[in-house]
Amino acid sequence: MITVTIQYFAILREQRGLAHETLATPAATAAALYEELRARYGFSLPRDRVRAAVDENFVAWDTLLRDGQTVVFIPPVAGG
Repeated sequence: MITVTIQYFAILREQRGLAHETLATPAATAAALYEELRARYGFSLPRDRVRAAVDENFVAWDTLLRDGQTVVFIPPVAGG
């Protein structure tokens, strides 16, 4: 288990009802963490519609997570 801080934006923040949280997780990768959160909170966006960032850098979905990192899942955003 690792503990990460997760930040939510746009529709993910609306669906979760929080802007951020700290969570203990068995997820080893960004992909596994997103799928865990989708199952837990019912996120409507599939993973291929979201970008992952760890410690302020965009990462590949297979990036390994470490204890204490900050993970951000960024959904598509419409501008105007």
